[in-house]
Amino acid sequence: MSSLYPSIAALAAYLLGSLAFAVIVSRVMGLSDPRTFGSKNPGATNVLRSGSKAAAVVTLLLDAMKGLVPVLLVRTVGKRWGLDEGTVALVALGAFLGHLYPVFFRFQGGKGVATFLGAVFGIHWALGLATAATWLIVAFFFRYSSLASLVAAVFAPVYYLMGKGIAWYAEAEVAAALFVMAALLAWRHRANIKRLLAGTESRLGAKKTS
Repeated sequence: MSSLYPSIAALAAYLLGSLAFAVIVSRVMGLSDPRTFGSKNPGATNVLRSGSKAAAVVTLLLDAMKGLVPVLLVRTVGKRWGLDEGTVALVALGAFLGHLYPVFFRFQGGKGVATFLGAVFGIHWALGLATAATWLIVAFFFRYSSLASLVAAVFAPVYYLMGKGIAWYAEAEVAAALFVMAALLAWRHRANIKRLLAGTESRLGAKKTS
C-alpha cells in the first residue's frame, strides 16, 4: 500500500498536467486554437500572439498552477499518507510530463516553462524566486525568452544543490527530477536553440517583419 499512494499521486499530477490550458482558455474566450498559428505551441507565449493579453496571462497562471498545486499538496496534506520527498519528485515530474505530452490532447503539449517554474516554487519558494529571477535577468539583458527559459531551467537544480543544508534539505530524488525536467525542457526548445545559434531567434518586444 505504501507504493500505491505515490503512484496515484504521480498519475493524478500527470492528468492535471495534461490539461492544455492554452487550448482550453482560447476556446472559452472565443480565440483561435493556439496550435494553428504562430509557433503552434500550446503555451502562454503563443496565446499572446492571438492578441489577447488577458488570455495569455490566465494561461500562464494556470499552467504554473499545474506544477505548483500537486507539489504543495504532497508536501502538506500528503504527509498524512506518508508521502515523502520521493513522491514530491514524482509528482513534479508527472505534472511536467503531462504538460509536455498531454493524454487529453493527443500527447501534443507545450514546452513546459510555466509548469516547470510552478513545480520549482512548490519545492521551495526561495528556489522558485531564484529561478524566476534568473529568467528575468537573462530576459532583460539578452531579450530572448527561450534563452532565459533554458538558463533558468539549467540553474534550478544547481541552485537546489547549492542550497543544501542552508535553505533546505536537498534530496537526491528531487535533484534528479529537476535535472530531468531541465533536460526535457531543453529538448522541447531544440528548434529555439538552433535559431539562437543562427541568430534568427525572435527577441522580446521585437515586431515581426512581413
